[in-house]
Amino acid sequence: MAPCTLILLLLLLLLQVTVLSTQVDDVAFPASGRGLRRQKRDWVIPPISCPENHRGPFPMKLAQIKSNKDKETKVFYSITGQGVNSPPVGVFTIERETGWLEVTQPLDREEIEKYVLFSHAVSANGQPVEDPMEIIITVMDQNDNKPVFTKQVFVGYIEENAKPGTSVMTVNATDADDTVAADNGIVSYSIVSQEPARPHPQMFTINPQKGVISVLGTGLDRETTPNYTLIVRATDQEGKGLSTTATAVIKVTDANDNIPIFDPTMYEGTVPENEVGLEVARLHVTDQDMPGSPAWQAVYRIKSGDQDGAFSIATDPNTNDGILRTAKGLDYETRNRYDLVVTVENVVPLSVSLGLSSASVLVLVRDVNEPPVFVPPVKRVEVSEDLPVGHEVTSYTAQDPDKNQRNRITYRMGSDPAGWLAIDPENGIVTAAQPLDRESVHAINSTYKAIVLAVDNGVPDATGTGTLLLLLQDVNDNGPTPEPRIFDICSRQPEEQTLTIVDKDLPPNTYPFQAALEHGSSTNWSVIMSGQDSLLLRLNKELEPGEYSIFLRLTDSQGKAQVTEVKARVCDCEGAAENCEQRAFTATAIVTIRDAISNVPVFSFTMVGGMERPQGSLTTHVLNTATGLPAARLALRLAQLQEPGAQWRELAQRWTDEDGRCLPLLPPGQAKAGTYKLHFETAEYWESLGYSSFYPFVEVVFTITDPTQKLHIPLLISPYSYTTYRGS
Repeated sequence: MAPCTLILLLLLLLLQVTVLSTQVDDVAFPASGRGLRRQKRDWVIPPISCPENHRGPFPMKLAQIKSNKDKETKVFYSITGQGVNSPPVGVFTIERETGWLEVTQPLDREEIEKYVLFSHAVSANGQPVEDPMEIIITVMDQNDNKPVFTKQVFVGYIEENAKPGTSVMTVNATDADDTVAADNGIVSYSIVSQEPARPHPQMFTINPQKGVISVLGTGLDRETTPNYTLIVRATDQEGKGLSTTATAVIKVTDANDNIPIFDPTMYEGTVPENEVGLEVARLHVTDQDMPGSPAWQAVYRIKSGDQDGAFSIATDPNTNDGILRTAKGLDYETRNRYDLVVTVENVVPLSVSLGLSSASVLVLVRDVNEPPVFVPPVKRVEVSEDLPVGHEVTSYTAQDPDKNQRNRITYRMGSDPAGWLAIDPENGIVTAAQPLDRESVHAINSTYKAIVLAVDNGVPDATGTGTLLLLLQDVNDNGPTPEPRIFDICSRQPEEQTLTIVDKDLPPNTYPFQAALEHGSSTNWSVIMSGQDSLLLRLNKELEPGEYSIFLRLTDSQGKAQVTEVKARVCDCEGAAENCEQRAFTATAIVTIRDAISNVPVFSFTMVGGMERPQGSLTTHVLNTATGLPAARLALRLAQLQEPGAQWRELAQRWTDEDGRCLPLLPPGQAKAGTYKLHFETAEYWESLGYSSFYPFVEVVFTITDPTQKLHIPLLISPYSYTTYRGS
């Protein structure tokens, strides 16, 4: 081991250096001038150098620290810093009285390459006699570490037939030794061996400084040598020192240097006509390139024989076979044989100049029974919607494409949503089986769609379809109608009611419209047109609350008229009728309608509500729903159930007036709590009108629980039905 040497820079005074030989020098603390004190940064002490891995003996002296104050007083020395009182602790010590700096163990540069210490000088009483002095100890490197590869096995890829100089991969090794002050950590690379050694033993070279492996020779061929294994060496001290080895595996990738070849080169297939997507034949090829690689994957093309684009060919990704299919239906009557020529190549272009392999495919078309074909496939016919039933709509026939088979064709309706049409099975003449209606839900935009079937008697039989579109011409077969058909209105100072006029026909069979009232409706109501398709209804006088029928005649511009019944629910209110139900009764009645023949209750409910009717405690109103008019001159009787004995006592007999009403049945103050019965003589009423009714009378049984309230009972009758209702 060379002696450790300390060289100190002299600042303001000469410092002596102590070496580990026969001469012993002193390291003196910098002097401080009187009245002037230098800071620690104003002077620099050169580092002490010490080689790593020294064998001792230990402790081993490095340098002696001395203060020039030792001539004046006894001086004691100490050190602090890394390797002393901070990890690793105890590497360095100093003799307290002599100032000798010592190392206690071997140093390792790869762990710590530099130590920074501070020396201190104090007097016997512990007072500092010098400022602390920085001491740097540098560990000198020895070549004690081999290079280490970052991987033990490196893998690289190179395409076959690659040119010399093409980079394959890079190997890398590191060395923990010094590369700055010495060359111990500078690594150099070399190739030790190559397996296999073909086509010659030096197919690759390596850059000594960078570790880049490149192609050196020609003749890389994946089909003969798919892999190479190289042993590479990394040596430090620029190739003169310690070394280590690693493995580099080079995989030769496939280049498209082999063409796919058909095996065999002739194919034949038979397909029935009209089949689309049917497999005709599978074409097989062989390729010496790597299976699954783009250089192996085949691409097929039909070179000739398919001018109409009747076929397609695709590659099976698993077998690499070419699958020939029909791209559209073939027609035996047009062409029954195809001679195709198919070529094949790879997904990637060839790396060498070679020709393409080709194969011949003979396709034979087999005749089958084809369905009849309607001419045209979609037929549009204009027809008036009032076409009489049984009259001809059109003739719709089909042709059989099988010219040689001479099949017989019959016709029938396939889809006829409204059931309007019929077709002659022999000649295809379509007639109206039901009245046509342009306004029907089955006619979309005035067009009715039906499907006609043509069936031949081939083996097996075949069915063709044709679409028949009837463009329905409008006739004035719909009268105008009002909307809405029911509305609420107040009995006092009511608002005018606006109704919209709807006509399902088309112009000119629509507006301008005219409006009029029928069946006595003008007694209480009036009507005027308020727009092109709207009218206003006015209540002419105050009516009792209840439901009223208004018969409204509307006439279009061509004179087509229709009478429509509109219901008006008259409420006991003023102005706008916002909520009729809140203006209902305050009295309570349990009402039962009894069958006039069997006396069995057939309709029963409880009414809660009341009308402020100054005329009396009990009123009624009868409406003839057959005519929509009030039931005038209808005889009725009121009776009360007496207890005990459950006998009915007649209280009053009345006849309805022209408005279907009658005088109060119970004058004010005469109503009492109890059960009552209203008996309507409907048989005589219907006979007077010329009707025959199945029931002779109607009875309404009700219970009054609060005699102070007013009660109104309405009745709706027709020759075939009768009902009362709640809320009038």
